[in-house]
Amino acid sequence: MTVSVVLYTSDLRVHDHPPLRAAVEGAQEVVPLFVRDPAVDRAGFAAPNRLAFLADCLADLDRGLRDRGGRLVVREGDTVSEVRALVRQTDADEVHMAAGVTAFARAREARLRGALEEDGCRLYVHDGVVTVVPPGDVLPQGRDHFAVFTPYYKRWTAEPLRTPLPAPRALRVPSEVRSERVPRRSAVAGVSPGLAAGGESEGRKLLGSWLADQADTYEERHDDLAGDVTSRLSPHLHFGAVSAAEAVHRARRRGGAGADAFVRQVCWRDFHHQVLAARPEAAAADYRPRQDRWRRGADAEEDLAAWREGRTGYPVVDAAMRQLAHEGWMHNRGRLITASFLTKTLYIDWREGARHFLALLVDGDVANNQLNWQWVAGTGTDTRPQRVLNPVRQARRYDPDGSYVRRWVPELADLDGPAVHEPWRLTGPDRAVFDYPDPVVELSEGLTRFRQARGTV
Repeated sequence: MTVSVVLYTSDLRVHDHPPLRAAVEGAQEVVPLFVRDPAVDRAGFAAPNRLAFLADCLADLDRGLRDRGGRLVVREGDTVSEVRALVRQTDADEVHMAAGVTAFARAREARLRGALEEDGCRLYVHDGVVTVVPPGDVLPQGRDHFAVFTPYYKRWTAEPLRTPLPAPRALRVPSEVRSERVPRRSAVAGVSPGLAAGGESEGRKLLGSWLADQADTYEERHDDLAGDVTSRLSPHLHFGAVSAAEAVHRARRRGGAGADAFVRQVCWRDFHHQVLAARPEAAAADYRPRQDRWRRGADAEEDLAAWREGRTGYPVVDAAMRQLAHEGWMHNRGRLITASFLTKTLYIDWREGARHFLALLVDGDVANNQLNWQWVAGTGTDTRPQRVLNPVRQARRYDPDGSYVRRWVPELADLDGPAVHEPWRLTGPDRAVFDYPDPVVELSEGLTRFRQARGTV
């Protein structure tokens, strides 16, 4: 019997899965493997919400494989050691896996390749599994990546889109291969109470229903905080429970302005992956340094704590931060508003915000999280690095009747209409009724401080 191993990482599905397809077509028996590696925890990639969602994804992946005669093999330990042990046990000829872009993923791949070569086993790393277009496939003249989104998007849209692969009809796993128990969500402590369910079945259902019911309104309403017509597919894309390539293929087939706007957002994801692939240090260091001297000390720590806890005194900021705590997810417009407020109005280091987001976001992805934070902070790829989002103006525009704020900041539920966005304007007994903090900073004061720090005044 010829045997191949499929090493699952952030591609937890059976549909449109090139490594699985190649393994099934090239060997008589296949071992679908997921390794729970403590190094992931030490690297800071694990967080309760992601671990819970991961457990859902693994359980659903196991069911999908069993429906086809297979099963998921779960091991715990060093990924390279566990793969090598399995290769030796089964006398596997090949290992297939999806390409990654982070420094961690690349180091793991290099270690694995070296170890397998010693055992006479070939490692096949498949591009275009996690992203639509592989990092490095679309390049500007004389450079190793695109640093501005719009020209990247133009080239990206012209790239041929591979046809999504169907799930294999059947596969056979060697009977002697043991597996540890598939993780359970219920075993994870500290999970946000409103965390969505994970898994390929859930993700495919979500994609189908969103394309059918909400895609047509997405272009004009995707920034509507209360309406929330976003696809909410980001966690499924992060874990690879839904194929980004298949999502784009189905959206283009659906057609229309809303579907086109959705595809553009998926392109942003690819854009950040290609930036990080070329500049892995951008996960922690400024992509474009601005000589910032970020605020430190007791006052800054108090402001940071207020931001984390959703008590800055700016209702739309606090609403978004409370949504994050409750759901492990935040509306994209909320992410922009809260990030701008932290980095530019409070002038606190973007890394503090990125760290907090990664601790809670179920879709917490190093490429997208870190580089979106840098984009907002003005240290990344934004062509207008000094722009500052005024939270009151943003609230009036994207939550005009205050529904989003009233949902997440119930202390202000009795304030009618847009007045909910500026509770500090109330005076005397009217103000005393609401148990809600005053603003941590005047917006004009924060703006002046930021402009002076950046030398734009």
